[in-house]
Amino acid sequence: MLNQLSELKAEPNKHEILRFLNDSKDMKLLLNRIYRGPDYTIGSLYINGEKICDTLEDTDRGLTQSMSLEEIKSIKIKGKTAIPTGTYEVVMNVVSPKYASHKQYEFCQGKLPRLINVPGFEGILIHIGNYPKDTDGCILVGYNKKKGAVLDSTKAFKKLYAILREAPGKIFIEIK
Repeated sequence: MLNQLSELKAEPNKHEILRFLNDSKDMKLLLNRIYRGPDYTIGSLYINGEKICDTLEDTDRGLTQSMSLEEIKSIKIKGKTAIPTGTYEVVMNVVSPKYASHKQYEFCQGKLPRLINVPGFEGILIHIGNYPKDTDGCILVGYNKKKGAVLDSTKAFKKLYAILREAPGKIFIEIK
């Protein structure tokens, strides 16, 4: 088994991915938020316990999945708030109307990882981007080599996508 997913090349081959999946039925992603600033949130993303990349989100305003919808809506600032902590299913079969025509998503036909049933939020994706202005409530992937940003986002996204598309069962993400 691979020691670190971060050691995978940008576009791992099927053998490397299958070795990682190791016959598990469902795949679990963990987004561990490690920095909560006034303008953005930085996290580390793990798959089945192995770190794959860093994340960038909007400001964490302390929302949780267990809050009422009314409470979430009273705290949330549209396009500037990270989604509530909690566990969500991730689907890979929905074409993003916003990103389907973008060249960097041609390889996946615009089908970006989408979190479903996020209270008070719709259309939450995991996608390419570098700065807080790129998030719009979504989760950006890359490598936190610059304060307030994730770099090499396309490389990180393609690596993540290659693994997720091979998941034998459902995909879940826990956000802490």
